[in-house]
Amino acid sequence: MQKLETKLIKLCKKGNQVAQMRVYDKYSQAMFTIACRYLSEEDAKDAMQDGFLKAFRHIESYKPESTFGAWLKRIIINQCLDVLKKNKLEFEAVEVSELQISYEDDWQFDISITKQEILFAIEQIIEKHRVVVKLYLLEGYDHEEISDILEIPVKTSRTHLRRGKLKLQDLLKQKYNEARY
Repeated sequence: MQKLETKLIKLCKKGNQVAQMRVYDKYSQAMFTIACRYLSEEDAKDAMQDGFLKAFRHIESYKPESTFGAWLKRIIINQCLDVLKKNKLEFEAVEVSELQISYEDDWQFDISITKQEILFAIEQIIEKHRVVVKLYLLEGYDHEEISDILEIPVKTSRTHLRRGKLKLQDLLKQKYNEARY
């Protein structure tokens, strides 16, 4: 499987359109799912298409130290974030002196809350916090990577994550309390 992918990537670097189509077919559904985490379905389709075009135009920069899927995922996420920025989403630096330190790995939720309910609740938090929560929680990026992607200070990434997490916990606590009554 890995040898086939390596061969396809080499062919893509030579501009082979059949190989590009095979790579597109292999990754398009996963990349569309990722794009839908950030954008409406229509915008996600456009961002995914633009991301694939960008990937094929710049495929020479792909280095096999990481998987091709991870490299492509980063391009698709950046494309989605570009769309959000065009739609005027601003990630401003925030003052962090009044905040308390919290443990970022503590994402405990009541066991009766489903994954779907968590994903729905994530959609309810404000966009700048939602994007950081998704990059951290769903995509697995650390604050250094989020800082690079969003072009914000690491402290701002941490602050947006903390605020998003607190709002998410409040929403889920409300949902749990409503379900009990």
